[in-house]
Amino acid sequence: MILVKTAKEVEAMKPACQISAEALRLGGEAVKPGVTTAQIDKIIYDYIVSQGARPKFQGPWAGFPGLSACISVNDVVIHGIPSHGIVLHEGDIVSIDTGAAVHGWNGDNAATFACGAVAGNAQHIMDVTKEALARGIAAAQPGNRVGDIGAAVQQYVEANGL
Repeated sequence: MILVKTAKEVEAMKPACQISAEALRLGGEAVKPGVTTAQIDKIIYDYIVSQGARPKFQGPWAGFPGLSACISVNDVVIHGIPSHGIVLHEGDIVSIDTGAAVHGWNGDNAATFACGAVAGNAQHIMDVTKEALARGIAAAQPGNRVGDIGAAVQQYVEANGL
């Protein structure tokens, strides 16, 4: 069940969302050849904590072994565990998912970043999925069904060979 938030609740959520979004941006800026996923995780962690927030993936209920972010490289689909042993290379595709908790509210953001120049097929996948997301968001209109969102995404990706 989805609980509809009041205007006051939405306003109370904004700091957590803003901190999480900025942490994600900083993590994305750190995606460069030679950087480890643990280094990116630490950058994100340090920012979240500096803002007086708590990394959402920490705590007894979370059970996540990283500091603050799931960082997945290439064929790791989601929830990659940051590691000093995972070094980024030119052409890697890096997905980062992070979140911040402030006063009981959670912000959660994810994005995919290219590590330098990526190969043609990988760039094609990134471009198509970005546009598919935009089409899914555009289909999220009052009166539409969740299936309309999925259909918009599926039609676009299939039309583009994915």
